[in-house]
Parts: sequence; structure tokens; C-alpha cells
Amino acid sequence: MSDTKKLFDEISGLSTEQRNVKSMNIDFENISGILKIINDEDKTVPSAVEKELPYIEKAVEIIVAALKNGGRLLYFGAGTSGRLGVVDASECPPTFGTSFGLIEGFIAGGKEAMFRAKEGAEDKEENGANDVINAKVTDKDVVCGIAASRRTPYVLGAVKEAAARGARTLYITCTPRNTFNIKNVDVAICVDVGPEVIMGSTRMKSGTAQKLVLNMLTTASMIRLGKVYENMMIDLQMTNKKLVERSKKIVMTVTGVSYEEAESYLAQSKGHVKTALVMILAKVDYNEAQLRLLKADGFVRKAISND
Repeated sequence: MSDTKKLFDEISGLSTEQRNVKSMNIDFENISGILKIINDEDKTVPSAVEKELPYIEKAVEIIVAALKNGGRLLYFGAGTSGRLGVVDASECPPTFGTSFGLIEGFIAGGKEAMFRAKEGAEDKEENGANDVINAKVTDKDVVCGIAASRRTPYVLGAVKEAAARGARTLYITCTPRNTFNIKNVDVAICVDVGPEVIMGSTRMKSGTAQKLVLNMLTTASMIRLGKVYENMMIDLQMTNKKLVERSKKIVMTVTGVSYEEAESYLAQSKGHVKTALVMILAKVDYNEAQLRLLKADGFVRKAISND
């Protein structure tokens, strides 16, 4: 059998490449009908994600342990999957105050592929392996492969190289768990969304599922690292006017101080919301607030109680 026929058979057998019986006549529908079919199919995605919660929990445990131990979380994907990883990683510094590079996304074809598809870049395992090598992945890191079809060579190469270097490995795919046969993966998250509305268009339900999982991985990890108080982001970086005002609102909401007082405390805390909260709630100065946060591993509740 030729390599091309073998690839054809492999792709043809994927659940994401099957025809969706509910959208067989979508090309005859009016706009309202088209949108209803898409919306009805989108509604099935959260239920598919729910079935994978035990595996997502295991993945979060691995991520939290790694980040506490000086490691990083690195995503590797191609096309839509790669872009989603890059987006999730890029949103962590402004949202949770993480350092740049702590969570990072890599896409087959490099930065240019974020804006213009470079489909051929995903076809070689060595491309993924080289990106892992260039990222200087170590046994402290977590590498998460993202591939709706599970078979993307770039992603397979990245995960294989990461495992060889002793890194913990995760894999997010949108195919059934009973078809997952990739070695060197510590935790596989298999969100089986079924056939897409448009056959093979994995930017649709598969992309939505991957986005939901990535949201869970980083948000849950950041909560477990003390970057959320109640349900508010308290380690955000005041890098634009909106985030400056959001920081004031958080301080005001948690402590009950006025707008002017919140502004003053944020200035005293060098723009660090966590520190401002501890200063106000524990009635301590900047240095004491910093010390308490250090002892409390960054958790504001513990820093306030000072137990």
C-alpha cells in the first residue's frame, strides 16, 4: 500500500472526518436553518467535555505540580489547534500575572502561521521535535499536544521528544478514547464531539471543545496557585486602562474602600492587587503584606488569617 493511500485510509477513519447526518441538507437551508443546525450541534460540545472531567482534573494536577516546581506549560499544535494554544498562553500574563514564557504556545509553521495557514508545516514529526528542542524542554516542564484528529505529525513529534526529555505530557484530541493509541502520553483528554457540521472542518465543534478544555486547564491551575480570590482575578497586570480600572474595582469590591482609597492602596502596593488586598484586610504595611503572601504561597485568604 502506498504512503498516500495509507494516509487516506487513516484520515477517512477519523470521527472528525465523517459526515454529520443532521447537516446533510444544510446547503438547501436558508440562513435561519443553517444557523439552527450549527447552534444545535454546538450545544453538544459541553456534554462531551463533561465526560472528560476526570482526565482534565489529572492534567491540572500535573500542571500545578510542575509550575510549583519551576516548570512550564507548553502547548504544541497545528492550524486551529495551534492557534488556540497560542491564544490561551498569551492571555495568562495579563489575566493571572504569570511571567511571559511560563505558559507558551507553539504552532506548526511558527508565528506567521497564526495569521496565514501553512498547512504543510504540520506534516513532519521532526518539526515538532525541533520546536521542543529549541524551547529547551526539561523534565520540569509539561508539554501538551493539541490535535483534533490526534494524528498530526507535528504534534506527535513534539510529544515524543518531550517525553524523551522526561517532561510530563498531555494530549487534547476530539476523537474517541478507544481509538487513542499514542505512546508517551501521561494524560489524554479525548473530547469526542462527533462529526462536524461541515465534514472535516475541525475549527467548529472540535475547536470549541479544545477552547473549553484549555480554559479549564489554565484557569483551574491558576486558582490552585492562589491567583484568584473568591471568583476574582487578583494577580492581573495593570497593563492598560481597562485593567487599571478593573484592579480598582476588585479592591473596592473585596474591601469596601472608596475609589480614591483603592487608587491610593494600589499605588502603595506598586500596582499589585494581591498586596493591596492584604494591606487593607490585614491592616498591615506593604512589607508585611509581601511577607505574609510569601508565607502563604500567594493565597490571599491565608495571608489575611496569617495562621
